[in-house]
Amino acid sequence: MIHNLSPILFQIGSFSIRWYALAYIFGITLGIFYMRFLAKKTGLKLHPQFIDSLFCFIIIGIIVGGRLGYVLFYDPIEYLHNPIEILKTWHGGMSFHGGAIGALFAIILVCKHYKLSHWRLLDLVACAAPIGIFLGRIANFINGELFGKSTPLPWGVVFSNTGGGDSARHPTQLYEALGEGLLLFMVLNFFLFKYNAYKKPRMLSSLFCIFYSLFRFGIEFLKEPDPQLGYFFGFLTMGQLLSLGMLGIGYMFMNRENK
Repeated sequence: MIHNLSPILFQIGSFSIRWYALAYIFGITLGIFYMRFLAKKTGLKLHPQFIDSLFCFIIIGIIVGGRLGYVLFYDPIEYLHNPIEILKTWHGGMSFHGGAIGALFAIILVCKHYKLSHWRLLDLVACAAPIGIFLGRIANFINGELFGKSTPLPWGVVFSNTGGGDSARHPTQLYEALGEGLLLFMVLNFFLFKYNAYKKPRMLSSLFCIFYSLFRFGIEFLKEPDPQLGYFFGFLTMGQLLSLGMLGIGYMFMNRENK
């Protein structure tokens, strides 16, 4: 396949609608509806307006955390020299791990204000989050960014229009959409409904951290490292290092739960 997809759905003058923005909008909207369904299913009494307000704060946390995470984890020197670029989010540059941290703080603050258990809420958010991750990775593919290494496999994609050269490459965006999105959604909801994991606070949040990290860590081996960073220790990417930290947090919370 020759990648020739446009990141812009349609444009009128200087105004444009981008697939990446739509991925955020639809991911969050579907997440809200799914959270409402899970709240009823698990007996967690949450007013629909509370869920709407919660997601507004989560959006802010994702955007601020994702941007600052990218600045700090992936290119701190460049942004230190050009700090005004931090505000230009339309130039790209978001970190999943930074966005996750931002969303976590948003959820904790909202729950503290309403005097609710943030662990039970985090568990339900964890079950809904793969919806947004799936759509976000599809948008990454449409944008032709975050592509993988060269491959002779028949499903390789040529990203020549976005800097990938003339060789076919792993469509790692689609791998991540399937792993971190679809499979992660299935795993978490299997534990949720099959084993009533929602009755064990922290369990679903821990499983989210563990399985996301494993999927991300494995797929990163097929991706090109960030050009400004390269490899750490000769073979690990920044995404893998951050995933190892997330994996450790997941195991820590899982062990606390088991005790």
